[in-house]
Amino acid sequence: MRKCYVSLRFWLVTAGEIDTNEGNNVTMTYQKVRKAVFPAAGMGTRFLPATKAIPKEMLPLVDKPLIQYGVEEAVAAGCTEIIIVTGRGKSTMEDHFDKSFELEATLEARGKTALLEIARSVSKLAKITYTRQPEALGLGHAVLMAKELVGDEPFAVLLPDDVVDATVPCMKQMVAIFEEVQSSILGSEVVEGAAIQNYGCLDCTPDGKNPRLLDVRNLVEKPKPEEAPSHNAIIGRYILTPRIFEMLETIKPGAGGELQLTDGIKALLQFEKVYGFSYEGKRHDAGDKLGFLKATVEFALKREDLGPTFREWLKSYPV
Repeated sequence: MRKCYVSLRFWLVTAGEIDTNEGNNVTMTYQKVRKAVFPAAGMGTRFLPATKAIPKEMLPLVDKPLIQYGVEEAVAAGCTEIIIVTGRGKSTMEDHFDKSFELEATLEARGKTALLEIARSVSKLAKITYTRQPEALGLGHAVLMAKELVGDEPFAVLLPDDVVDATVPCMKQMVAIFEEVQSSILGSEVVEGAAIQNYGCLDCTPDGKNPRLLDVRNLVEKPKPEEAPSHNAIIGRYILTPRIFEMLETIKPGAGGELQLTDGIKALLQFEKVYGFSYEGKRHDAGDKLGFLKATVEFALKREDLGPTFREWLKSYPV
């Protein structure tokens, strides 16, 4: 952490750090988001039988595993340490981000320099550490498993299932907002109609200065459409302050006997400001079979090496 002079008067007043009669220029502790947590211990039952032996996070979206998209997004946002929460049967993720001596030696000997650079680049993305979730006890429990590795600093959480296609990476957008407000931020998108019942939902009001910033009053998990407080759904992108660990250690198990991250954030609201953020970009739910197929098609069509030929094939395919 570093000390700096900033003019975040509205945040400091809200947090009780300064009196409203004081000047704007104050000295405060300014925190940056350096670490990103990836909960990746689930069994991936929606993709059986493929995920019987292959972690869902390693399923390829065109030619890159799902989790790599998220890691690259976190790195683009300035995160230098990646923490992956794994479970049994997930060792291939560790192998993927590790150096592969045999593969690299073979590619080098055959003069395949382009492929060699691709292989090497994966192991150079960031410092990656792993911790195990011994039982599947919910998203909140998975995040709690990263407590010792995160320490006393804010951190990002990215769910590998959600792949966000954006000109400015989604987490980079959120980090920029965090640097202004220094509070927990939940990625959000508008979900119309009955589909809102599949998401956590924000009870919120837009910020007066930035309509993409949402002042959160409460969170409702999977509400009935007629009872949803808004159309602002929570997606798999979070920036959380370290106090969330205290909340996760004290809340009771929720639905399914699991520790729910939304319950921890609701408890956090009693002590700190929490914001939603309507990011710019398109989210693909790659944890769903249909969403995965749509994402594969859209990402392939955007590729210079695949797009033109693939588009022509799609046009010729009989309906």
